[in-house]
Amino acid sequence: MQTAFGVDLDHEGGYRFSVWAPNAKAVYLLGDFNDWNEESHPLERNNAGSWSVVIPEAKEGDEYQYRILNQGQDLRRQDPYARKVLHSSGNAVIERPPQAPEGGNCEFQAPNLNELVIYELHIGTFGSGHAEGDGPATFKSTLPYLDELKELGINAIEVMPIHEFPGGVSWGYNPACLFAVESDYGTAQDFYDFVEAAHERGIAVILDVVYNHFGPSDLDLWQFDGWQENGKGGIYFYNDWRSTTPWGDTRPDYGRPEVRQFIIDNALMWARDFRVDGLRFDMSVFIRTVNGVDGDPGNELSDGWSLMQAVNSAVHEFNPRFITIAEDMQDSEWLTKSVHDNGGGYNAQWDAFFVHTLRDALLQPDDMARDMGRLAEAIGRRFNTDAFQRVLYTESHDEVANGQARVPEDASPGAADSWVAKRKSLLGAGIIFTSPGIPMIFQGQEFLEDRWFEDTRELDRDKEVRNGGVLQAYRDLIRLRLNRDGNSAGLCGQDVQVFHVDHENKVLAFQRWQEGQADSSVVVIANFGSRNLEGYAVGFPVVGEWTTRFNSNSQLYDGDFDDLGIAQVMAEEQGMDGLPAMASVNLPAYALLILSR
Repeated sequence: MQTAFGVDLDHEGGYRFSVWAPNAKAVYLLGDFNDWNEESHPLERNNAGSWSVVIPEAKEGDEYQYRILNQGQDLRRQDPYARKVLHSSGNAVIERPPQAPEGGNCEFQAPNLNELVIYELHIGTFGSGHAEGDGPATFKSTLPYLDELKELGINAIEVMPIHEFPGGVSWGYNPACLFAVESDYGTAQDFYDFVEAAHERGIAVILDVVYNHFGPSDLDLWQFDGWQENGKGGIYFYNDWRSTTPWGDTRPDYGRPEVRQFIIDNALMWARDFRVDGLRFDMSVFIRTVNGVDGDPGNELSDGWSLMQAVNSAVHEFNPRFITIAEDMQDSEWLTKSVHDNGGGYNAQWDAFFVHTLRDALLQPDDMARDMGRLAEAIGRRFNTDAFQRVLYTESHDEVANGQARVPEDASPGAADSWVAKRKSLLGAGIIFTSPGIPMIFQGQEFLEDRWFEDTRELDRDKEVRNGGVLQAYRDLIRLRLNRDGNSAGLCGQDVQVFHVDHENKVLAFQRWQEGQADSSVVVIANFGSRNLEGYAVGFPVVGEWTTRFNSNSQLYDGDFDDLGIAQVMAEEQGMDGLPAMASVNLPAYALLILSR
């Protein structure tokens, strides 16, 4: 891919350097190729405010900077399109896009949305590194753990941002250089190889990107060519009230064609040059509104909305199977309507109502405070009649950080490995994997990581052994979610019916099925109460024998569980819950059963 700006390494006569600086009076290129001479290589301006020069002496690996002169200002700037920088405030480096290895898996395609299971991870803490005091983990040190993820059964990883950021330790949501890979994680080639390794294991890669703000620190884009208004950020940013975000006055000016193209080019770079399978947009609500609140016309950013449409259109034109996900948290169905219908064009969005409702139902200390009707609504809702336009989870980097605890710790403070913590954690996981939508878990959730997420501390992998039963439960849930044994096809289907809501006993039951597949029905029964319920009557959609495929109370998952439940359930021809059959089941406290024929 060659953009209008940056370095064209295949230009006739040498490398061509181009930069947008419409207010500059003069621009020079400094680098290893001219011994950093400040005047030997002036750039020529065109009528659109961009500058360019061809350097025959330049070669890959050379460091360089732009010198920009404007009304008495003598500025040194990184190339905004630099593919490599020494660090967030260091020199740019000439580098080609990563190269595909021989025999690479170029035919890999991401799963369909109805079969997608996402695992969110942070490179700096997911691999090894911090424990040895060697700084953050890297792409290379994370590679060995891809086999564990394959064994877990997930088929997509969502990688928190890897744009170059200040320092080596960060969540990644403070991008300094959008086109450069974070140097403390490794090289661009290392990331490409990481994506390739994931593909070889049948795992898609979805990358977090940050387009709602840049920086705010180590940001050479700030007042890039010396121009600004109101003390704001200059050509790349809004220079009025629209600049304000929760992260600083660094919202990009989505109305400027060059800024819009900058963001579109960035999205296409990840898709084309790194072969990622999708992008997850950080807090898209701050792209389309100023203050992150829906419903105020004076707060809307129409340029931001059209920018999202343009990015989604571009990546989907490049790859129709490309996945884009919005973290919008406003539950607006317009995000996932097609661009043709004036929607945002995303494939899916994080479902705020679902996560907050489910966590509330799990973590209320008093059984009677659990709102089963609201939970039933959360399970059954969808955007634009499509169940797979939403991502479902109980833990993400936002839910389990900044002092906010993970589900086991919240369920039993100070005793996250207790009976009740394990039971509630698995109950929540069961609802995630059986509700209609795209399930997602956060790193370590599968082995009961209880500490909140910090970018300075890697996962406690000793818990993989200590909580191996819980890990097995996640494997079993994912296997059922993907119908890998051929007995749970309904969990891949669009259809759901919540047919049983018992407020007194805190029991909820629903069925899932695939349209046109008569034997695809799966029945899920969940007990959110603290009492075991033996001989509990509930409706069933079909008369006959049903097999318990998953019981979160099984001793397979923890020696302290009591195995209460029935392996085979006989549904008799007696109507209940609006269904033609009924059966009596044993429901353990804080547990979930999955049954199919």
